[in-house]
Amino acid sequence: MARPPSIDEADLLIALTAVFREKGFDGTAIGDLSTASGLQRASLYHRYPGGKEEMAETVLAKIGETFGWILAPLKEDEDVAQGMAETARRIGDFYGAGALSCVLDTMTLGGTPQKIRDQARSLATAWIDAMAEAAQRAGRSPEDVERAAREVFLRIEGALVLGRVMGDHTAFAESIELLPKLLMP
Repeated sequence: MARPPSIDEADLLIALTAVFREKGFDGTAIGDLSTASGLQRASLYHRYPGGKEEMAETVLAKIGETFGWILAPLKEDEDVAQGMAETARRIGDFYGAGALSCVLDTMTLGGTPQKIRDQARSLATAWIDAMAEAAQRAGRSPEDVERAAREVFLRIEGALVLGRVMGDHTAFAESIELLPKLLMP
């Protein structure tokens, strides 16, 4: 009879995500992932025979699911402004009110395999596209929606970097608050 895993899949992904979020792909060692998860290296390789790259791909796939949930109000809420506000709240929660690094950023630092970079790019594109679509539904002109969506994305991502560098998350809170205002006409 096989021993049950010492950490369930959801908790394992949380642990792996935290390491990749903090250290990026290239800066993460299998030992870091082992320590964070409480699993021996052999157990990690048993679950992820593709090693660190497979773990990173799985983490990004899970983040993609989470982004789907975060962005759902932008896409689905009949009251576009309310959907924007709810998505902004969810983004704030996902980034720990600005205290957590952006995994899309850290996972694309130097040394990251192209497949993982492409996966992160796809997630960023989906985020920008969802904001652009919401801005258009709110009444922004078609030629203006992409610029507005990119501006929101840049403000949030820039605020995360500023918070990490300066230790002050005020800019992140301001960016989250501005999300609906910047996307509305």
